[in-house]
Amino acid sequence: MTYIRPTFRHPELKQNKLGFTLRQYEGALSTLCAGCGHDSISAAIVEACYDLNIEPHKVAKLSGIGCSSKTPTYFLSNSHGFNSVHGRMPSIATGANLANKDLIYIGVSGDGDSASIGLGQFVHVMRRNVNMIYIVMNNGVYGLTKGQDSATADVGSVSKAGSVNQLPPIDLASLAIELGASFVAQSFSGDKEQLIPLIKAAIVHAGFALINVVSPCVTFNNNPGSTKSYQYVREHAATVGRMDYVPEMETITTQYREGEVKDIIIHDGTALRLHKINKTWNPEDRLSAISALKKAEEKNEVLTGLLYIDRHPKELHQILNTVDQPLNQLSEETLCPGNERLQQINAAFR
Repeated sequence: MTYIRPTFRHPELKQNKLGFTLRQYEGALSTLCAGCGHDSISAAIVEACYDLNIEPHKVAKLSGIGCSSKTPTYFLSNSHGFNSVHGRMPSIATGANLANKDLIYIGVSGDGDSASIGLGQFVHVMRRNVNMIYIVMNNGVYGLTKGQDSATADVGSVSKAGSVNQLPPIDLASLAIELGASFVAQSFSGDKEQLIPLIKAAIVHAGFALINVVSPCVTFNNNPGSTKSYQYVREHAATVGRMDYVPEMETITTQYREGEVKDIIIHDGTALRLHKINKTWNPEDRLSAISALKKAEEKNEVLTGLLYIDRHPKELHQILNTVDQPLNQLSEETLCPGNERLQQINAAFR
């Protein structure tokens, strides 16, 4: 079995302004579980970069460890890539961005990678306002290590091993707004019409852009005691209906208007409630965004859309006052001007 896409392409595929087809923004065939929401996010990244006429070699995709962090293999195969260790992707992204600010940096992470072992790094990459797109594929479990609860799991949820989660979940969107992220959005992996424009907006945003995407796990949320299990659904059949066949081969998709609340039936039969903010929403009001997220949490809703944006942030290179030319393109003579110039610099501080 091969995971390499066939090289044959239809000669009349639609091209963007660069002359590239959508296929030239794809990667290897996915090895994730059939129906995984992560694949929908990868497809959204592909389409966003195609629509924006981005040259693939000008993109650097970075990730940590987890199911989500496997996804850079499945999009933009002609881009630069670096798969770091668990929770350390923000450090790699920061260093790479400082070395070459001309690239577009797409960081992919998971709820475990960002909200647990990598939480400290997640905090500081926002604090520094590194110019990058940071996409969290959030499913509430550690899918790669067989379904333990992550730090974003709901209180009372039961892991596959049988332990009950007693800890409140970390709200990554609220945390990001609180800590000064200049672009914060939430979406659902199955809402293509919302997710693609959000990714486009994040790419053109000059600063740190977080998109927290709810991405259902099709494999490890079906254990007894989980609020997303078959047993739980049967016990609450009056709410969601009785259903024994789940089409795991199909990716969940949805469409709904601004201001609407939408119940999405996940692969295991349980419902995910989404609330898309309306067009009158003011995304430049930080306190209002935090308040709205908390109110949605009380209603067991996931508020989706662009939650907050600072239109004129100072990204890391502006804060450090670096030169216009990328640091990795500076000559040795420029970087080491010699002892005479060093003495002049030191004299200026006396």
